[in-house]
Amino acid sequence: MADLFEEYRLGPGWDEMFAELGVPRESYEALHATLQPLSSAELGVRAEVLARAFLDQGITFALKGVERPFPLDIVPRIIAAQEWRSVEVGVAQRIRALEAFLADVYGAGQVLADGVVPRRIIATSAHFLRAAAGINPPNGVRVHVAGVDLIRDEQGTFRVLEDNVRIPSGVSYVMENRRAMAQVLPEVFAASRILPVESYPAMLLRALRAAAPTGVNDPTVVVLSPGVFNSAYFEHTLIAREMGVELVEGRDLICVGNGVAMRTTAGEQRVDVIYRRIDDDFLDPVHFRADSMIGVAGLLNAARAGRVTIANAVGNGVADDKLLYTYVPDLIRYYLNEEPLLPNVDTYRLDEPGVLEHVLDHLNELVLKPVDGAGGAGIVIGSAAMNHELDAVREKIVANPRGWIAQREVKLSMVPTLIGDRLRGRHVDLRPFAVNDGEKIWVLPGGLTRVALPEGELVVNSSQGGGSKDTWVLASPDDTIPFEVPHLPADPAPLKAAGRPEPGPAGAADAAEQQQQQQ
Repeated sequence: MADLFEEYRLGPGWDEMFAELGVPRESYEALHATLQPLSSAELGVRAEVLARAFLDQGITFALKGVERPFPLDIVPRIIAAQEWRSVEVGVAQRIRALEAFLADVYGAGQVLADGVVPRRIIATSAHFLRAAAGINPPNGVRVHVAGVDLIRDEQGTFRVLEDNVRIPSGVSYVMENRRAMAQVLPEVFAASRILPVESYPAMLLRALRAAAPTGVNDPTVVVLSPGVFNSAYFEHTLIAREMGVELVEGRDLICVGNGVAMRTTAGEQRVDVIYRRIDDDFLDPVHFRADSMIGVAGLLNAARAGRVTIANAVGNGVADDKLLYTYVPDLIRYYLNEEPLLPNVDTYRLDEPGVLEHVLDHLNELVLKPVDGAGGAGIVIGSAAMNHELDAVREKIVANPRGWIAQREVKLSMVPTLIGDRLRGRHVDLRPFAVNDGEKIWVLPGGLTRVALPEGELVVNSSQGGGSKDTWVLASPDDTIPFEVPHLPADPAPLKAAGRPEPGPAGAADAAEQQQQQQ
């Protein structure tokens, strides 16, 4: 075996490349054949080219207030066609159930009356927004974009770790990762049939246009960003550019007569669909935080009047509550009359009789998560925690059992990752992105693979210092791989957002204050 794999060890989790040491799985054979003859110096040079390309293009991520290149590992993650099919249909099933739940919980509430979800779960959820009750989207879609976080357990089974139907981030890195990897590993691309990811902006734009208010045949779509100080601003600019729509901030929009308009150099232009990247709390100072300087006053009233569509819908966060996550299999059975295709991770509800005591007795064996946590914040992995950390989380759980869940510690699957001058197994998860246009739920082939770079680390979140991998979904023999990017509308040159000064310290504070869902 080449030096790159010297001392490579199969880890405690499912190894995605090797069935046994030195014997690659079928889906990884072409990649293994490419890597094996390379020296560490040769692979290192390619990795440097990859990192430099990201830095030169400004593909960065804010970690603890510092901009840095987004770490992309040179070894891709590969998913076989048949494996992907099970992920694709399982994610779509989950989104259909969550769509039905959101329509129900902000409407008739039949799921609560039938006792499928206890009413107290909704009443105590920080993200259930009564201001969103009764707002009916024009085409019935509340989850226009979803990111469902998956892991593979010790047997290689895909399991759902959590749902993200508020403002899921990371798809820009999926597209940029692919463009970069095609340059540094061209021989593997030539030897493999890999499903493309370039069609995502076109699919998203189609879904947003389909969500336009009734009677609007040629909708104006915009991307609403908190501004340049947001950690995901690179993604906001990329998505707007790729869709050919305007990127705006709250100060670019105005609500008059329950309608929304965009200030441009040619005057005010009606806005029909807003793909917002601002959290609910900051979106409309009339209904939520009155001190928000990055939202649009009156926006929720315009949505209620049916004059504008907000994507994703306000109030979706109730479906992201990690305690509600434990009920999603029941929601699938209730709304769809189907069995869940993707199982959850085994999870304890701490507010149920007898469960709290059991969890407190086994803290060092479990993963403890705050139900409102995002980006890996607040997670305590019992087996790796110090005694004082366990004591601290014990106090928090006892004080607020509703605010926590406990999960079995799953040894996430592992993929070879370049660490120094050798390949080492590192834990990964996967975030497939789904787009719902009201008729079909389309799942982007692959998604964002996040990798925990320290040895043995299980928290893979970018905001906790993790990196990423390009995710290759191999095409089946029946798949037709397009050679051209789907057509997007021309850049709307005649109408440009009005010029404005760069944000000063006040704007920085407003953007930093917002807790964007960057997980």
